Amino acid sequence: MLVINVLIRKRNFLFFLLLPRVRPSGSEYFPGQVRVNVWSERQGGPFFSGVWLYNRCIMKEFLKKLVRAESTAEKGELAAARIISEELRLSGITPAISDWGTNRANITAWISSTGRRRGLLFACHLDVVGAGDRAWKHPPFAGVQADGKIYGRGTADMKGGIAAIVTAIREIVDSGLKLQGDIVFFAGAGEETDSCGAKRFIRDQADKLPPLCGVIVGEPTDFEVVTAHRGLLWLEVTSKGTSAHSSTPELGVNAIGSMGAFLAELENYQLRYEPHELLGRCTMSVNTIQGGNAMNIVPERCSIGIDIRTLPRQNHQDVIDDMQEIFDKLKRKDSRFDAEVSIVRDVGALETDRKCDFVKDFCSAVGVQRTKAVGFTTDGPYFASLAPAVVVFGPGKPQLCHRTDEYIEISDVEKAVQHYKNLILKFLV
Repeated sequence: MLVINVLIRKRNFLFFLLLPRVRPSGSEYFPGQVRVNVWSERQGGPFFSGVWLYNRCIMKEFLKKLVRAESTAEKGELAAARIISEELRLSGITPAISDWGTNRANITAWISSTGRRRGLLFACHLDVVGAGDRAWKHPPFAGVQADGKIYGRGTADMKGGIAAIVTAIREIVDSGLKLQGDIVFFAGAGEETDSCGAKRFIRDQADKLPPLCGVIVGEPTDFEVVTAHRGLLWLEVTSKGTSAHSSTPELGVNAIGSMGAFLAELENYQLRYEPHELLGRCTMSVNTIQGGNAMNIVPERCSIGIDIRTLPRQNHQDVIDDMQEIFDKLKRKDSRFDAEVSIVRDVGALETDRKCDFVKDFCSAVGVQRTKAVGFTTDGPYFASLAPAVVVFGPGKPQLCHRTDEYIEISDVEKAVQHYKNLILKFLV
């Protein structure tokens, strides 16, 4: 901790010390806290002593850097992982970056303790969706600060949460507090597409982690405590035909026509599920279609993408089996019908017992009375095998995710820092 002594020579004179950036050596920021002792000549000793946390300004710059990293599927997560690594190292934390391909990456940091209590895992994702085609009020990857907000793709989903978690961890470490349980920080690749980062983390780290009391997924919930969400099953159905010249269509098999027959059957298909007390019903939506190569060729392939949002205890394989039954039915009607189904993405639903001790203590630490269930999906279910409880909780409004002019309130990021620190104190001290 940096200690600064201020000598007051005149009565009723007040100093305000502003330290947005301190550079004691080279280009590194001095991490943590500043204690300011205010001395009086008359009293002969300090009449005021206080600790100022000055990571707030640094935190905003850190968040802006993360936005500028532009960690889309095309550009990858490696740049964002390196920014986080640099930030953690300012507090003497040595993270590990696991990278693959040309630009994919996970980052993990482990803050050891006495081991007398179970550890706590903070789980995040580094990737963001693209900016889209619509014009933005501010450039989507510039990290512009205006009107008490920081604008940019990923500010809400979920780089604001990452900035808050990293800042909270740094402040705990810089304070010298003796932890009784380990802090594990993870930020992974591909949550928006295939959860490759979370899968890799589980594969490589599950047997190395300390016993955990719980997992906190820092996705944007606007500070609501989420203990349940739906799963997702993304399917691609492809119908196969035989090409021919469009002037003699009877010589071919039209794959688009076959897909039309399948879609007609799908209109009458009922998913098998039991309604959930909190999450309600399962849903299905056909969201993409591709078929045909030219106006004068009978198409030999047609594909659709189906998004199914599932419930706890719902068997995804049942849906696959049902698709095959529809294929068989259509083939009995027309022997030329041919189609197949493949899984694009498969994530289970999340359901943590909202009456368990971890959730009760969590709600107490953040001042929330009730938990909530949501319809969107996170990487949370992948971490359920690591701890008895997984909770989704973070700054940012969920309705801003993936939208043009995405932003996060700076005050919300600052509020999240305090919440995450309180959770560390609750479970690990």
